[in-house]
Amino acid sequence: MPTAPTLEQLRRHAIARTLFTPTTLPRAIARLGFVQADPIRAPARAQDLTLRHRVRDYRAGDLERRYARLGIEEDFFVNYGFLPRAHADLMHPRSARDTWTPERALQAAAVLAFVQERGAVHPREVEAQFAHGRTRNWFGGHSNASTQLLDAMHYRGQLRVLRREGGTRVYAVRVSGLPPDDAQAIAARMDALIDVVVAKYAPLPAASLGQLLSHLLRGGTPQWAAERAAALARVRARLARARVDGVDWYWPATENPAAARWRTDDGVRLLTPFDPVVWDRRRFELFWGWAYRFEAYTPAPKRQLGYYALPLLWHEQIVGWGNLSVVGGVLQAQFGYVAGRPPRAAAFRRGLEEELARMRAFLAL
Repeated sequence: MPTAPTLEQLRRHAIARTLFTPTTLPRAIARLGFVQADPIRAPARAQDLTLRHRVRDYRAGDLERRYARLGIEEDFFVNYGFLPRAHADLMHPRSARDTWTPERALQAAAVLAFVQERGAVHPREVEAQFAHGRTRNWFGGHSNASTQLLDAMHYRGQLRVLRREGGTRVYAVRVSGLPPDDAQAIAARMDALIDVVVAKYAPLPAASLGQLLSHLLRGGTPQWAAERAAALARVRARLARARVDGVDWYWPATENPAAARWRTDDGVRLLTPFDPVVWDRRRFELFWGWAYRFEAYTPAPKRQLGYYALPLLWHEQIVGWGNLSVVGGVLQAQFGYVAGRPPRAAAFRRGLEEELARMRAFLAL
């Protein structure tokens, strides 16, 4: 039996396998398998902040501008984001998270026919045609009922996002998806989706693997929630595994975290809170010994890191965080450090200046 990797080797493996050499946008999306989305711009959306490290000459908004030509989908997976169409098709037809009233079902049928006739529809066109009015949303406020209905139809797989106009989804009828399956085919589809998850977020502590599977079954494939235990048993059986410092870790069986091929560079990088290096807060704390928290929805007086703190990676260490904004066309940056002060090495100072220069180019400043 191979010797178990050290925690340091697992950390290097996690960084090196996902912060790969920048490539083209289609190849980066295919390699990541899924890019989580978030609408907050601080100083850009999460999907753009993730892709800028992995796509050559990437600029904020390139994903939205090129979306219609990339063969990808906006959809729910372990979270909401972008993924190759073949991966999205594995999740459909998706069961609903709630049951529609007969009136709501009739509204959806009418909207579906309207979208099919038009080919592409903006939410304001649906509202102008049907005047659905306002309704209460999930956080207690009120929003456009047509927008909520379109969101629900998108989730159920009746509609797809064709493109965005000014950040607003433009919808078309979804015609892809796979036919109903028997139990064996469902298991194969679940396994394929879980493999996408593992490829994106490995190496994973056992608890995080279970958490990600729960995310997938709640958001991406709720129709298969009853299959969770069997799916988890299958993935544990086919992955490589080792117990390191009292924690069970999992990664693809074709990889060896202790291999010399896993190398990291000496650059400085500002990562989004949703970057695959950062997303798993449990793993983050095991690797770096401190708790990173996303505080955009935390009341300002209670924030410790800032509204949208970007973890600051240098070599194989997260040494601090940065809060960035653009004021009057100028990039503003404030930093905090785990040790209370920045690393003293001249290489860190140079690397940080280079990273800020890359951020300015990415933001077209």
